[in-house]
Amino acid sequence: MILKRELTKIHNKISSLKNNKKIVFEATEKNKYFIIFSYSILIMIASLFFNSPLEILSGMKKILTAQSLLLSDYMSITNPGTAIFNSGLLMMIAVVISKFNNVNMNGTIIAAIFTVAGFALFGKNIYNSWSIIVGVFIYSKIQNEPFRKFLLIALFGTALGPMISYISFGINLDPLIAIIFANIIGLLAGVILPSLAHHFILFHQGFNLYNIGFTAGMVGTIFMSLFRAFGIETPEISIVIDGYNKELNIYLILLFSSMLLIGYLFNDKSFKGYSKLLKHTGRLVDDFVVTEGFGISLINMGLLGLFSTIYIFLIKGNLNGPVIGGIFTVVAFGAFGKHLKNVFPIFIGVILGAYFQIWEINSVGAILAVLFGTTLAPIAGVFGWKSGVAAGFLHMALVMNIGYLHGGMNLYNNGFSGGMVAAMLVPIISA
Repeated sequence: MILKRELTKIHNKISSLKNNKKIVFEATEKNKYFIIFSYSILIMIASLFFNSPLEILSGMKKILTAQSLLLSDYMSITNPGTAIFNSGLLMMIAVVISKFNNVNMNGTIIAAIFTVAGFALFGKNIYNSWSIIVGVFIYSKIQNEPFRKFLLIALFGTALGPMISYISFGINLDPLIAIIFANIIGLLAGVILPSLAHHFILFHQGFNLYNIGFTAGMVGTIFMSLFRAFGIETPEISIVIDGYNKELNIYLILLFSSMLLIGYLFNDKSFKGYSKLLKHTGRLVDDFVVTEGFGISLINMGLLGLFSTIYIFLIKGNLNGPVIGGIFTVVAFGAFGKHLKNVFPIFIGVILGAYFQIWEINSVGAILAVLFGTTLAPIAGVFGWKSGVAAGFLHMALVMNIGYLHGGMNLYNNGFSGGMVAAMLVPIISA
């Protein structure tokens, strides 16, 4: 009896140890925050493989005073290391703000955090983002609602960062007056964004994943029209870097492969459930972390990142700040609406658009249209691949002509275009 009792105790201890091993990879809020926060730190560490700390520090000063209009590649304005460090820094700040406001680390917030990281390579920085976030915070106080309810809008709303930077450093005003005026405009933009965002989702019926991109495009267009009325015009900018494809490819492949590995561990060391995820349409709101789990969402994000990176390699495209920002955004929404099945038709549609229209398939504009055009993935998810191809084709034509309206002040230009494509195409398909 004593021996049997002791054997039972040993068996229970072994079972407990096995269970403890599983707990390590349990998708608790604490663990999810740890993983996403760790990525921000790893990205900042990765910047040191490209440039020295002194070069990065010097480069950050340039980023903070850059006009930041589309397309302002921070890798070109400074150096790759500085741009990557800025990306990790803004990502870390987004994670900290989310944690401070007790926001669950679900697919929507993961999408926002990685989108911020992507656009921090070519337009967002710690100067031009704050007034918009504070503006949304003020709106939450006016509405007597918790800020966490509007945090997504605050983070995505930093798409209008170039407006603050351009007013601060791009027009002929006294520097102090320009900075004060710019941040007042940023506060105002932040205050009006939430009301407009909730309304405009009805415009495209949830078929444009970058809803704030469409909203920011409208806000940017209004402000740009007012600026032009007073003789203020923004220059056309296309500053991009080249010559770093090998190093940046290694960086991206390691980053996205790690997502596959970590997702595999959190998904009970398997890829089970991925076929179920592929059945989702992606139409807003379709949170993969909530419905399918953190592990399988990370796997999906990693696969989308590798797929996008390999595509750029195959067409001999150039990796730079905007292109990597585009890849990051595809990855971001791998937790919230995008998967290989619903983005592939969009890819094909945009590629066909570039081929039959006047654009080179491996030009920066065409590559960005392919990557960011996946905002229309829900059209393919709901109506099928043919509709997805049509959406991509139309998006290719429209996105190349819509930037003038907001003068490059809205970083989510493809979200602006995507909203219009969805609003026009969906009623026709549904008829």
